[in-house]
Amino acid sequence: MGSPVGRAWWRVVSRQLGGPSGPLGALAARALNRGNRVVTTEAVTALGLSGSETVVDIGFGGGVGIDLLLAHLHPWGHVHGVDPSRSMVRRIRRRHRDEIAADTLTVHQGSMQALPFSDGQLDGWISLNTIYFVPDLAPAARELRRVLAPTGCGVLGVADPDWMRAQPFTREGFTLRPLDEDVAALEAAGLRVERRTVADARMPVPYHLLVCRPGGLPT
Repeated sequence: MGSPVGRAWWRVVSRQLGGPSGPLGALAARALNRGNRVVTTEAVTALGLSGSETVVDIGFGGGVGIDLLLAHLHPWGHVHGVDPSRSMVRRIRRRHRDEIAADTLTVHQGSMQALPFSDGQLDGWISLNTIYFVPDLAPAARELRRVLAPTGCGVLGVADPDWMRAQPFTREGFTLRPLDEDVAALEAAGLRVERRTVADARMPVPYHLLVCRPGGLPT
């Protein structure tokens, strides 16, 4: 089980991964950007953007996804970012004040379970390493489906569940599910799901991308 000091430290790490804030927030943001760049690049590529879409990074954390989406869509498309952390929202608004002023980026404080978009408003979304912090995936999956246009595409990214369970930082505040359970929740919300695997020497284990498109009726 580890020492009380060790458990307390991993609780701090878990909270920062779920919502970077306070004095450690900037460090956590930089670490998330480094650790997530490879898989976020793959997720953005999977959207197949032409350059004029409206998209969102849900749970953007350190902001690497926003950076990559802006690189694909500026100046013709529009990027949104949604994150529950007030600290991360302020950080991105400072870093991208020019894009916000030019109306190519809008940043919201919010959650996957209550997205600030109208039905079918988005051509695409990405959300990586976020559903560990969503205790009930069904309502979140319905939101992901609701905001997606009929021709849209979304990409949900999750690390290998077995590897995650073996990490000390996941013992506090993480909800880890079998990949089949994640897929089932998305399909029940009315999404067709294609599974892709990202294998890269810079990552400890293969990573899973669930590429989602509207299809079928919610159950």
